[in-house]
Parts: sequence; C-alpha cells; structure tokens
Amino acid sequence: MAKTGAIETDPAAVAKASELKKELRRLLKKIVDEDDSMMDTFDRANKALSAFKDLKFKRPHSLKLDGTLSCPDQFRCPLSKELMGDPVILATGQTYDRPFIQKWLKAGNRTCPQTQQVLSHTLLTPNYLVRDMILQWCNNQGIELSCSVQDSEDEGITQTDRQHFESLLEKMLSQSISEQKVAAKELRLLTKRMPSFRALFGESADSIPHLLSPLSPGEVNIHPDLQEDLITTVLNLSIHDSNKKLVAETPGVLPLLIDSLKFGTIETRTNAAAAIFTLSALDSNKTIIGKAGAIKPLIDLLDEGHPLAMKDVASAIFNLCIIHENKARAVRDGAVVVITHKIIERVLVDELLTILAMLSSHQRAIEEMGVYGAVPCLLSIIRETTCGRNKENCIAILYNICFNDRTKWKEMREDEDANGTITELAGNGTSRAKRKASAILERFNRIALITHTA
Repeated sequence: MAKTGAIETDPAAVAKASELKKELRRLLKKIVDEDDSMMDTFDRANKALSAFKDLKFKRPHSLKLDGTLSCPDQFRCPLSKELMGDPVILATGQTYDRPFIQKWLKAGNRTCPQTQQVLSHTLLTPNYLVRDMILQWCNNQGIELSCSVQDSEDEGITQTDRQHFESLLEKMLSQSISEQKVAAKELRLLTKRMPSFRALFGESADSIPHLLSPLSPGEVNIHPDLQEDLITTVLNLSIHDSNKKLVAETPGVLPLLIDSLKFGTIETRTNAAAAIFTLSALDSNKTIIGKAGAIKPLIDLLDEGHPLAMKDVASAIFNLCIIHENKARAVRDGAVVVITHKIIERVLVDELLTILAMLSSHQRAIEEMGVYGAVPCLLSIIRETTCGRNKENCIAILYNICFNDRTKWKEMREDEDANGTITELAGNGTSRAKRKASAILERFNRIALITHTA
C-alpha cells in the first residue's frame, strides 16, 4: 500500500514550503498595499503559488482507487483491488500484495484465491518486475509508494506450513522414488529460502532421520539427484546455529555425509564438504567429525582437485585441524603430501598455505614437508608473491622446518646465499615475518660460527 503523504514528513519539502510561504506573503502584501503594483509582481506571486500547490498536492496520495485515480489492472491486488505496494508471487504463479495474501494464508486458507488451486507451499517470492513497473507508474503520477517491502522472506511458520512440512517428511518414508524426489527437491528449496523451515527440523528428533531415510550408509546405488537434494538440505539445516549440534549428533548423519564425500555428483560431494565445514564451527563438533573419519575423504577430494569442491574442502580441513587430535589425523591421512603438491602446482595457494602453516607444528608433518619439496617451493613463493599473509605463512613453516629438521637447514642456507630471500623478508616483511626471518638468519649465523670454530 502506498502511504498518504504530507509536506511535514519530508525535511527538504518543509524547508521549501517555508520559503514559498514567505515569498507568497511578501508578494501578496506588496500587491495589497501598493496600488501601482507591477504586472511582474503578479507573475511572481502566480509562480510561487503554483510551486506551492505542486509541492503540497503532488505528494503521495492514498492509493485506495475510488475512481479519482486510475491505474493498470495488473497493478491492482486481486484481493484488495488496490494498487500493490509489495507485490509477491504465490506458489501458483499469481501475484498479490503481500499484506493481503498473508492475511489470507494466516486465516488457514490453503488455496490460491484466483485459481483455487491447492498450494504446494506458502513461500512468497517478491515480484521485482511488477514492483519496478508500479514504481515507474507512481513516479509519473507524482505518487510515492510505501517502502514496505520486507527484506526477509521468513514470514514465520503457519499451521498450514507445519502440516506441509510433515507431509513432505512422510513422503521421504514412501517406497516411491518419484515421491521422494519431489519432496526432497521442495525441502531443499524451502530450507534454503526460509530460516523458519530450518528451525522446524529442531522441533522433533525424528525429523532429520526421516529426511535421510532414502539414504543408507555404504549404499552407492542411490539416485544421484535425490542424494544431492538431501545432502544439500542437510547443508541448509547446518547453517541454522541451533541445528549444528543436533545435526552432528544425530546418528547416521555424519556417516552419510562421509559417504557423500566419496560418491555422487560433484555438487553432492561439494555440498557434503560444505556441510562438514559449517558443522565444524562448533568445537564439540570438530571432535565428533574427526572421530567419525571425515578427514581422509576430505583430503582425497582435495587431491582430486575439482575446482568446484576445492574451497569448501580446504575450509573444512582448516576448521577441523584447529584441534590437536584432528591435526594428527590429517597428517596421518596424507594431508601434507597432497597440500604440498597443490601448492607447488600453485593451486589454491592462499588457503592451503594457511593449513600447511597450522600442520607445521607437528613433527611428522615437518619431516614430510622436507621430503616432498616444500622448502624450495616456499622460498620461491616468498620471492613471487606480494601477499603479506602468504609470506608470513611461508616463513612460519620454514622457521619450524629450520628449527626441527636439521637435514634441511643447509638447503635453506644455500638458497639464502644465492637469492637473499630471507634477508629481504627480514628487512621488508610484516612484523611477524621479520621476527621469523631474523630468527632463521641468527640460526644460520650461529651454526656457521660453530662450524667455523670446530
């Protein structure tokens, strides 16, 4: 609905109106007091009066269309018969003004007022095209449309929504794969767009098991589209903070996510990694996910190097490795060799350097870095990159290698003699990089002094 306007609601209009009133008073006084008023005075008074009239009346009008104001029929709400201020699309494709269709739905109606079709859901989608057309028409008419559009699409759950949610979960228990696929697709859509639907899963301990009932741990012959929709729905649920603990602790969920990291479409595998990353925001979940065995398939997926999956996988590995026991699992499961090779190939360097720096506090990781060519790679990145954070991570890893792997300090010293990489960083790096680089140089000098003395 558009709102009835008044000059007083707009500071700029208030100031303009005040100026025009003063000008009108001055000109009228001059006309009344002076018998020989010039025609120019009348003209200026006329213009001031016309401007004041435009300002006062070419403002927002009430949009209850009573015949004095005509607008295109497609701009009228079928329920209110008035100009729509916030047009939204119902499941049947019909457009209504939001407050009127909401009132209809909250009254328990489950059909489209125009077509009488039963609604598959009550999600309201903003009709931006119609709204833009209405705004343009209002501008041409000198009407200001109310800014009542709601930014959030979460309208709260009605009883009909709750019943629909329950019916969708019942279909997941059906023996019909076609029914399961239709229900899974709709649950994926609803949990993506409506936070309130994500919250519904937290109201019953059976909701998530029912959702995932078509999937069986270890089963590789699952319909790929169905698997993708269900795993993506789990990802959507995991975004809801109050669901994170529930999802991770629901029996069977993590095994299914881990299976999905290995099998299915690349979208399924990527979304499974994203779900694990989202769930791992809770420290308690990091432990559960690590113990469930998620790290090895994450590393394997990283090794495959599919561009769609890489960032989500790297983010999940980083989050999980924040706790010590997962760091040890990642090293044991081959993270160092995979990450080192990717960095050497200059793949996802920023993210993977951060993980490698985290792992470099583990003794076995340091030894493997030396074996798989990390030292020359890290030194070359320091010379190549302009990113201060990457330089910091490189020198932090080299610092740990230098102080914990005696077999590699000579290789680092030879590179330093040839290129002066660490010396340059000690002089021009960030404060953290300078400290690490200077410590390495001091170790070089101390070892050289001991060797010379010997």
